Amino acid sequence: MNTNSKNKSKNFIRHIIDADLKQGKNDSKVCTRFPPEPNGFLHIGHAQSICLNFGIAKEFNGKCYLRFDDTNPAKEKEDFVTAIKEDIDWLGFEYEESLTYASDYFEDFYQYAMQLIADGNAYVDSQNSDEIKNTRGTLSEPGIESAYRNRSINENEGLFERMRSGEFENGENVLRAKIDMASPNINLRDPIIYRILHVEHQRTGNDWCIYPMYDFAHTLSDAIEGITHSLCTLEFEDHRPLYEWFLDQLELPSQPRQIEFSRLNIEHTLTSKRKLATLVSNGTVTGWDDPRMPTLSGMRKRGYTASSIRDFCSRVGITKKDKSIQMALLENSVREDLDINSPRRMAVIEPLKIIIKNYDSDEVEYVDAVNHPKNPEMGKRKMAFGKELYIETTDFMEDPPSKFFRLKPGGEVRLRFAYIIKCEEVIKDEAGNILEIHCTYDTDTKSGTGQSEKKVKGTIHWVSAKENRPASVNLFETLFNHSEPKSEADINPNSLTVCRNAIVEKSIDEANSGDRFQFERSGYFIFEQKTNDGLMQFNRIITLRDSWAKIKKN
Repeated sequence: MNTNSKNKSKNFIRHIIDADLKQGKNDSKVCTRFPPEPNGFLHIGHAQSICLNFGIAKEFNGKCYLRFDDTNPAKEKEDFVTAIKEDIDWLGFEYEESLTYASDYFEDFYQYAMQLIADGNAYVDSQNSDEIKNTRGTLSEPGIESAYRNRSINENEGLFERMRSGEFENGENVLRAKIDMASPNINLRDPIIYRILHVEHQRTGNDWCIYPMYDFAHTLSDAIEGITHSLCTLEFEDHRPLYEWFLDQLELPSQPRQIEFSRLNIEHTLTSKRKLATLVSNGTVTGWDDPRMPTLSGMRKRGYTASSIRDFCSRVGITKKDKSIQMALLENSVREDLDINSPRRMAVIEPLKIIIKNYDSDEVEYVDAVNHPKNPEMGKRKMAFGKELYIETTDFMEDPPSKFFRLKPGGEVRLRFAYIIKCEEVIKDEAGNILEIHCTYDTDTKSGTGQSEKKVKGTIHWVSAKENRPASVNLFETLFNHSEPKSEADINPNSLTVCRNAIVEKSIDEANSGDRFQFERSGYFIFEQKTNDGLMQFNRIITLRDSWAKIKKN
């Protein structure tokens, strides 16, 4: 797999690494890591970090660790571990020889914490969480030192050992780094590095009842694994002094360098695992893999391709400045990939019956339909043409505007790969609803025969009324109406439309789950499954054209 897109350029991180290698730093080696917490599914923002970390490791002949930050068993599940692995596998990156867990280093973390205590750089605080929070200070006021800050080293060692042995309840004590309660950087105001949590861990069981906080565990994991460049998003920029403080105070195997880049924000989308978890828990979506979700599993289920996600991440690039990316850029990467690789088929989402009056009711002929107009190697297929057909309801109007080039009373239109037909009569029920359209066809206008020079401005798709397959089609829009959604109040009520009476051409009966098609004039679709009663289920991946430019213009 080529993980380096043609659009890749040298970003500031690559320039930093180039400079480090020229100076011979880290023994001229490059080692990165992707450290997800297994408390939810990965989203499109994580894809950027995955492509960056694994891509850089490959580009510089280095190594990238997939390290699960499993330090909070209260929120983590093995199911999330499995889902994350599946997403990274899908994107095409390998990690089997570099798969680790923060829990692999729990004993190391504990010993390093004891080293901080022995050096007078950490203490056990017996204040409760509210007291600690209320004495931390503000951006304009310094914090207040804890009454327990000056406990002796022996007392702190004893208390921390007792914390590990399970003598205290949750919240009764914490271990804090002793730095500076007056620091202008609040992260350096004696941050908590261990808390008591009597919860069974998915990997270590009940071996531990104290767990390290993220900043402590992450720094030490990087150093233990020999990470040379610890790449993280901008929200960790203020945490870097704490990261470096741990490196300075402890005798560690290596000295990683933390580098921050801007996180990926896409309009009409949330890239917050916490907020996405709320959508799942509230039942706003069907699950983490709902095709409307910006999770990688949701995108995969919707039909996005891994190559298009990698291409998008490359196009977006890596910068130091926060940015909001238009949805059109993501969709363009998806659309370009699907256009090249998707065979064409006919499908009618909202059927309207056509009766061709001058066609023999017993006759069926088969017309040749190309599978891809730009790729002859994909070949052709046969489509049944007969007296009764279906077209899209929207392809007929009784009182159309002047530039409506589809079917109308007295008007003519070409049926794709077949004949020109003319609308002769509109059949309605007592309520005035259109039931069917009666037409005639011109026998001398069959596509590909060269029999007639007759031209019409409109060409529409169709499906045989006799040879077809019933289908249910899910049509998706963005999950949020607002370009910068804040809450569920911005949910788009039309994010999912289910069309249960769709009809697809018979040849698609050979499709396997996961196969993608372009339904001509309708969009790109993925075949999800076939129900017990033979109903074929499809998800629309994306429309044929970029609708965002028009929306922006309006």
